[in-house]
Amino acid sequence: MVATITLADGALMPAVGLGLWKIAGDKTAGLVLDAIEAGYRHLDSAADYGNEAEAGDGVRRAFAAGLCRREDLWVTSKLWNTYHHPDHVRPACERTLKDLGLDYLDLYLVHFPISLRYVDFAERYPPEWFFDPSAERPVMEIAPVSLSDTWAAMEELVEQGLVKRIGICNYTSGLLHDLFAYARIRPAVLQVESHPYLTQEALLRLARQYGLAVTAFSPLGAASYVELDMAADADSVLTAPVVTGAAARLRRSPAQIVLRWALQRGTAVIPKTSRKERLQENLALFDFILNEEEMAGISALNRNRRFNDPGVFCEAAFNTFYPIYD
Repeated sequence: MVATITLADGALMPAVGLGLWKIAGDKTAGLVLDAIEAGYRHLDSAADYGNEAEAGDGVRRAFAAGLCRREDLWVTSKLWNTYHHPDHVRPACERTLKDLGLDYLDLYLVHFPISLRYVDFAERYPPEWFFDPSAERPVMEIAPVSLSDTWAAMEELVEQGLVKRIGICNYTSGLLHDLFAYARIRPAVLQVESHPYLTQEALLRLARQYGLAVTAFSPLGAASYVELDMAADADSVLTAPVVTGAAARLRRSPAQIVLRWALQRGTAVIPKTSRKERLQENLALFDFILNEEEMAGISALNRNRRFNDPGVFCEAAFNTFYPIYD
C-alpha cells in the first residue's frame, strides 16, 4: 500500500509517484506499465518532457490489462512556458490530454513562472526553451504575460472539467503570497525542488500555512543532474554519513533513506528511474521509520544547493540570463 497526502479539497494524492522527466521515449510506455504493475498510482508528467504520448500508451496498456482503473490513477501534467497566454492554456491542456489518452487530469501545474513567446504546435512540439533554435545565436524570447492572467485561464480548465485541480511549480514565497491574493480557485499543490541539500524549510512552512500540499521533485538531489553537467558526483547526498548510517541501521538503501526523510517531512516525492528494479525499491518506503536524530541530522545537511536553477542553466544552455530565485 502507498500512503497518500490529503489535499485541501479532500482528495488523496499518492505520496510516491513516478517522475517521467528524462525518460527516453522508447522506454516510457514499458516503464509506465511496469510501474503501474509494481503498485504506482501516481504519474508525474509534463508537455516539456516530450514523452506524454508514450506515457499514454503505457497507461492504456495498463487499463487493458486490468491493472487499475482511471479513477485509481493520479496523473499530473504541466503547462509549458510558451503557453502562458490565456488563448493558449486550454489548447496546451487539450494536447496533453490527447497525448496521454485521458479525459481529464487530476492535477495541472504551471511548470515555471516564466512566460516565453508562443510556438505553434505544428512548428515544434514540445517547443522547449529557444524561440528559434536555427538562429545564429538562439535565445529565449520572453512574452509579456502576467501570472495572474495565466492563472485565470488555469481556473477555467477546472470549470470546464478538463482538470480536477490546478497548482504551481517553482514558485517562491513572494509569488505564493501574490497568487493567494487573486486566486478564485486556490492551488492544490506546490511542486518544488527539495532534498537534504535544499530543505526549503520556510517555503514548506508557508505552503502548509496556505493549505498547500507539497511535492518534492529531484528528491534524491544531484542524481538527475550529473549527466546534464549541472552537478558532480561529489554533490551526491547518498554518501553522507548520516544517510549511510541510517541505511545500515535499517538495512535499507541510502536512496530509500532520503526518500523516507522527505515523506516524514510531509512532502510527496516523484523519484525518476529508468530501471525496473529501482521501481519497487523507490516504492518500498512505508514499513520503516527514521528516528528523530536521523531526521534532524539529514535536515542539517542543508546547503541551499539548488540544482534546477533557471538563473544558472538558462544562461549556460539557452544564452539568456533569467533568474527566478534571489
